[in-house]
Amino acid sequence: MPSSTGTVLRTTRDIVNYYGLWTGEQFATRDGRLDLSAAIYRAVTGQTPNCFLNDEDMALLLIETNPVVMEAIRMVSAVLPTQPCTTEVDPGYEVPDYVEHVSNWASTAPVFAEQPPTVSEVLGLLERAADTADNLATTTLPTAA
Repeated sequence: MPSSTGTVLRTTRDIVNYYGLWTGEQFATRDGRLDLSAAIYRAVTGQTPNCFLNDEDMALLLIETNPVVMEAIRMVSAVLPTQPCTTEVDPGYEVPDYVEHVSNWASTAPVFAEQPPTVSEVLGLLERAADTADNLATTTLPTAA
């Protein structure tokens, strides 16, 4: 049975496949292409707020304050071959920046490569992340005897 995160990620895959992937400035374009994190937001909410076009701070706030969106973004981050960068939120206290990790992966050429991942590779990553979410949802942990 698919997990809710798996369903969100498969919906994200369909959105990216239909509208296209945006890897430039901001989170979206007027022609409908979306950054990977913005596509996850749309999969969850059914909306692409206008701030995704021109207000990165507000877009990040909307993304980061939605727990369902962030769960899906963390799942994508978990299946990437690299670790997320961290952001210092207080002196000496750093937290992983999952949105940056996911968006940066989709828009930047990996080490020893000349091009960023193709849309097909991004779609494949979303499917792997969805499968991982589904597997985690159906895995039963051993109980104490």
